[in-house]
Amino acid sequence: MAALFTLTSLLLSVALLLVGHGMQLTLLPLRAAALGHTDLQIALGGSAYFLGFIAGCLLVPRLIARAGHIRSFAVLASAMTSVLLVLGLSDPWWIWAALRFGTGFFICGLYSVIESWLNDQATESNRGQVLSIYTFLVLVSMAVGQQLVNASPIASSTPFMVLAAIVALSTIPVSMTRKLAPAPLESTRTRIRLLLSRSPLAVTGALLSGAVTGAFWTLGAVFARRSLDSLAETTLFMSAAIIGGALMQYPFGWLSDRVGRQNTMLLLVCLAALSSASVALAPSTELLLAAIFFFGATTMPIYAMSLATAADNSLRHEFVEVGTSVLLLNAMGAVLAPLALGQLMEIGEPSWLFWGCSGLSVLAAVVVLSQRGRQVTVDDVVPFSAAASDMAPTSFDMDPRAPEDAEGDLAPAEEAPSVLDEIDDKAAEAMPDTQGESQEEFKTSDENALS
Repeated sequence: MAALFTLTSLLLSVALLLVGHGMQLTLLPLRAAALGHTDLQIALGGSAYFLGFIAGCLLVPRLIARAGHIRSFAVLASAMTSVLLVLGLSDPWWIWAALRFGTGFFICGLYSVIESWLNDQATESNRGQVLSIYTFLVLVSMAVGQQLVNASPIASSTPFMVLAAIVALSTIPVSMTRKLAPAPLESTRTRIRLLLSRSPLAVTGALLSGAVTGAFWTLGAVFARRSLDSLAETTLFMSAAIIGGALMQYPFGWLSDRVGRQNTMLLLVCLAALSSASVALAPSTELLLAAIFFFGATTMPIYAMSLATAADNSLRHEFVEVGTSVLLLNAMGAVLAPLALGQLMEIGEPSWLFWGCSGLSVLAAVVVLSQRGRQVTVDDVVPFSAAASDMAPTSFDMDPRAPEDAEGDLAPAEEAPSVLDEIDDKAAEAMPDTQGESQEEFKTSDENALS
């Protein structure tokens, strides 16, 4: 627990940021629907968000290496605040799509700063604890953010002002911390072909998780608003799914450590198909809330299960690259699925969103069944670690197979100098050394004065 106390400032910033992030994931689709955007246009905005997340995975580590963690966090949070305010002032759907790309890029960058910082402070003895508490904090904060959508009418600018204020406040604890930030990040390669050869099961799970949860985050609030009587019930609908996903991460992880990843993955995708169909068929508000809780409980752990499966089938030095590939496949699924399911909703009924999720889950179950016999034995699995699907590549440095002496191998953390600092240093080196001459002249004048 001592390591967690040293991360108080960072975790407080995480909580504030994720409250705002959870709020915007529900607020933006609802506001788009209120502005008259079609389901397909809302889906395009959601796909743009996840496309921005992919771009952030590839480009943000360079920014952090250039400017350092604290400055990068402040820059990214400020940029995201500005984008959210502009969203509150804009109506055309194509502007929304472009701005949602920006929110995806900036939130991925903020995740990268947070998770690399957590990883730098984690040791072999507390790595799992730190990541578990972080994952729990992510999901709880996002659930709290859902309730803030009820603060004022969706059609007003007030929710966007509240949202921007929360994200801006998240920069204060990190900016005021006296703790050293981690050493600069290095860009991480992706090796999807390696992942496919190592574990087709992880590829299947990553794509399905991205498709289903991406469709839920993009269009779930729109479905709920059309199916329920009030905005409060809509936010409760979204919160129920998040809470279900948070509560069932560890039970399914515990089960997979004992009966195998493939058996647990097959159970999850079958239950995901059933839960998606139950949401589409729910005849009352109470049953709909119970069904969406079941949906979150069975779909959100699939990403963590895919990541654990990839870890089981990769060598220690491959895990970061393989884990990043799992994340990018997840994001690709989240880019593509909302487009198809949004078109289904526009052609048919809102319930077709979850019928589509059910069909994708059935297809994944067929693929998982075709992989029977290619699983790692229970004795060889890596201990399960909870993981949210919107984490950044830097979280994969928390491989539970890290060597016991990893802490001793870490170099002292230091903040990377900014570009302006480097220019100042070069200018100082280029200037002639007149300081010594000035001091000698001053000393001579003093001696003359005394004599």
